[in-house]
Amino acid sequence: MKLLGFIVGLMIVASSALAQTAEAIEDVIGSQLQAFNERDIEEAWQYAAPNIQGAFGNAQNFGMMVQRGYPMVWTNRDVRFLQLEDIGGRQYQRLMLQDANGSLHMLEYQMVQTADGWRIAGVQILPAPDVGA
Repeated sequence: MKLLGFIVGLMIVASSALAQTAEAIEDVIGSQLQAFNERDIEEAWQYAAPNIQGAFGNAQNFGMMVQRGYPMVWTNRDVRFLQLEDIGGRQYQRLMLQDANGSLHMLEYQMVQTADGWRIAGVQILPAPDVGA
């Protein structure tokens, strides 16, 4: 009976930690998306992981890349967070959002934990969702 209580206790702690991780990751992604909508590139830059910051060098280059390569992120709305997966110690957050024209897009954010908290290490555009009538 004590073993069962111990196992249940561990499950509760693990579940709570996972929920906190998911909430923190959603906060980071949501804050960056809001910053892009507000055209606050310096703020959006703060949520990029060191590998992204190193690749682009400054917020202006980063903002230009997002505007040209990820227009659905640059101007986004109706963000819906989907599954969060741990693959090889990295967290991958899928989400669906609408662009400025109302088209739906699926994205997968690769997240890394840094000394400053969760940061976005990459974004992949996934095939469009299969939406039926």
